[in-house]
Amino acid sequence: MTTTPKPNALAWLLLSAVVIVFDQLSKLWALSALQPGVPHPVVPGLLNWTLAFNTGAAFSFLAGAVEGWQRWFFVALAVAISAVLAGWLWRTPRRDWRTAAPVALVIGGALGNLIDRLHAAQVTDFIHVHYYDAWNYPVFNLADCAITVGAVLLVAFGLLAGRPAGGVR
Repeated sequence: MTTTPKPNALAWLLLSAVVIVFDQLSKLWALSALQPGVPHPVVPGLLNWTLAFNTGAAFSFLAGAVEGWQRWFFVALAVAISAVLAGWLWRTPRRDWRTAAPVALVIGGALGNLIDRLHAAQVTDFIHVHYYDAWNYPVFNLADCAITVGAVLLVAFGLLAGRPAGGVR
């Protein structure tokens, strides 16, 4: 007796593709509409479009490293992480959206920034959240948002796994 394998979650890579497309289109817009370092208020005192470039990782980690080796380190890291996560999707049932959607978001974000690194040796950022002059968050992009939301959802869904409906044990 043979059993038909259940469909895996690789179809969720379509969400990754959507993230990549929106990320790249938003970066093309930022490159054509903004000047580096010049803030354009969207919500005064809270949100600006400010074009910036990052040769490092989150919060410009390793951005100042000499020789540019960090570019290839982050390229290799993005490829490795995306491959591991794609393997996770392959082993995940398609109906398990609480695993598949966050993993697909992380893959899409990682590959969106990977495209920048391969094309320009730097990541294009333009979303600047701040509170007037009192607080500034580092400038980021849609790929960064997808990675962050995906990671937070993975943790949240992981912590909530196995809890009965209503959240009471």
